[in-house]
Amino acid sequence: MTETTGTQDSYFVRVGEGRFVPTSHAGGAWADDEQHFSPLGGLIVHEIERFQAREQRSGLVMSRIGFDILGKIGVQEFDIDVRTIRPGRTIELMQATVTIGGRETVTARAWYMQSQDTAAVAGGEPDRLPAPESLDSWPLTSVWPGGYIASLDTRPVAPPRPGRTTAWVGTQLPLVAGESAGALASFVALVDTANGIAVRQEPTKWMFPNLDLTIHFYRQPEGSWTGLDTTVVFGDAGQGLTGTVLHDVRGPVGQAQQTLTVRPLPPAQS
Repeated sequence: MTETTGTQDSYFVRVGEGRFVPTSHAGGAWADDEQHFSPLGGLIVHEIERFQAREQRSGLVMSRIGFDILGKIGVQEFDIDVRTIRPGRTIELMQATVTIGGRETVTARAWYMQSQDTAAVAGGEPDRLPAPESLDSWPLTSVWPGGYIASLDTRPVAPPRPGRTTAWVGTQLPLVAGESAGALASFVALVDTANGIAVRQEPTKWMFPNLDLTIHFYRQPEGSWTGLDTTVVFGDAGQGLTGTVLHDVRGPVGQAQQTLTVRPLPPAQS
């Protein structure tokens, strides 16, 4: 097993085709021996886009990607395998699988659609957010530990509230050392942060990790910031939902949903 690379100024280091090592910047918020899913989600999109470039697929844009987190995302070397499930010239379905320690840990399926000019009928989106440059940074490390959280520049639009926060999230770190990721992969790499910016209960007393992340786009994101207009709901039977309207610097681009498993933390052992 290859050990985590802690000195790289990136989230991941490529060590082979489809094979990566996480750096300390990918460290999780719930446990020291786990990766945070957010940068891994962006890396999956990066690998899908590289696969499409090799296959000379063009003219299609992502409309939806759904990630299922099947188990612990360990801090160790891992593989990402990408394949086409449903090829087509106007609609295509891609699948990516992350394998860690011989076990499938994350699966993702992404629908791509042919891009067309529909500006004449566009409408219905919510208002855009204030520009991130006009806002002050908020140290998310005051709520969460972990290398990924420490790598972020988080700028709330208004003071964060339990279960309701709107904020911009950015980072200066590239996804992969020595590689340039596209705007879509870089955007998706920050979306899973949504579950951490509007916590309903203190994460030192309650756990609410997400089992999945589903993102729908109606416009392709641009720029280096991801805007998260987030609402968190806890049900009365251990289930929760984080819903987010997604923004880039031009305005809204889509929505994201995360299914939460809500449970109290066990009492600390003395």
